[in-house]
Amino acid sequence: MSRPAKIASGVARIGDIAVAYSTAGEGRPVVFVHGLAESRASWAAQQIALGGAQTLAYDLRGHGETTTGDADGSLAQLGGDLVRLLEALTGPATCVGFSLGGTVVLWAAAHAPELVERAIVLGTSSVVGRSAAAFYEERIALARSGDRAAFAAALRADTRAALARDDVDVDALTIARLAAVGDGEGYVNAARAMARMREEPLTPLLAAIRCHVDVVGGERDAFCPRKAADIVVEALPDAAYHELPGLGHLMNVEDPDAVTALLASLIDKEKSA
Repeated sequence: MSRPAKIASGVARIGDIAVAYSTAGEGRPVVFVHGLAESRASWAAQQIALGGAQTLAYDLRGHGETTTGDADGSLAQLGGDLVRLLEALTGPATCVGFSLGGTVVLWAAAHAPELVERAIVLGTSSVVGRSAAAFYEERIALARSGDRAAFAAALRADTRAALARDDVDVDALTIARLAAVGDGEGYVNAARAMARMREEPLTPLLAAIRCHVDVVGGERDAFCPRKAADIVVEALPDAAYHELPGLGHLMNVEDPDAVTALLASLIDKEKSA
């Protein structure tokens, strides 16, 4: 592992939004895409540690410091944002996505194979069931209600459920996640995109992905269990599954060192290929 990298920030105009991003390191580009109710800060540990690559992490539409723009609640729009970001800032890259970010990466890999050289997705599903779609609709209604206290309580409960370990400060993590969603419009937009994956699953698109995809799961992930990862792996032409023992959905919160070590090994393997 290379020496720690320093993180620098920037803003790029991509279509109808101003995208906030952070860069670090030197070498082949690696782009990180965060999950729902997170920001690019969730990848800071990896950006600091992976100095042997040119890493870029950005805030999704309506999250962190990125504007919401004319959001349409679709995975196609979020994936298109990533494609335009790659075109503008990095060119072809390895793309790493967590949960929602993983679906964004897979969409981009299917639609812009010349830009996604390799994909690594963590805690990612390609389809959601009836109960998951209902969950997203409930959270959308709550976020839109204007009852900030009720939304905060729900996000705290969701955060606790996404953790397998008991040594995480759930209150501090919830505060950070509330800050990441700001006025909630970006959260609503992304949750709507996820809910639509019940009627418009990503799974049929996976056969079009030409690059190698590493699928990473947490052993105790209740939000994206092994069954969901198996659906993704089985639908991809070239994929491998890796499991992080003892971790839940928010695996990078529970054990960022384990996530970093796995990503470093996968990225190093790509360099030597």
